[in-house]
Amino acid sequence: MKKFLIVIMLLAPMSLLAQKFGYVNSTEIVQVMPEFAKAQKKIQDLEKMYTDDFNALRTELEKKGTEFEKLQKDSVPENILKRRYEELLQMEQRLQQYGQEVQTNLAKAEQEEMMNIQTKLRDALDAVGRDGGYTCIFDLNGGMPYVSKTLCEDVTMKVRTKLGIPANAVPAK
Repeated sequence: MKKFLIVIMLLAPMSLLAQKFGYVNSTEIVQVMPEFAKAQKKIQDLEKMYTDDFNALRTELEKKGTEFEKLQKDSVPENILKRRYEELLQMEQRLQQYGQEVQTNLAKAEQEEMMNIQTKLRDALDAVGRDGGYTCIFDLNGGMPYVSKTLCEDVTMKVRTKLGIPANAVPAK
């Protein structure tokens, strides 16, 4: 009986050693993915297009501003000056609004591109975890780790119980 207990005690730590853990540097991987280079090029092209449009609008505004200054020197009636001044203000407001839209659109496009890259990376990480029999693969950059749902126990309900949260509690919105 003692031999049996000794064998069990010796083998118990072995089962802990049988678990495989890994780590990954997702930033390094993303930076060498072909999709990342394509996404950067796409964002740069989009940014250039927006910048060209913005510069054309700004050039038009500057041209109208110069024309307005000439009108002021040429004793033009007050009502025409007022109308041209209001047109300049409206153009300036549209230019500022366009600049804000550009920033929003660029951020959205970049976010969409990165989401696609992150999804592909996540799928590869899951496949490596499953195929390699890893219990967990941690991301050195703080991203979501791969966790084997077959080799690990979900303890969510145990933690909820420990905190006194009922099983049927619904997250707040």
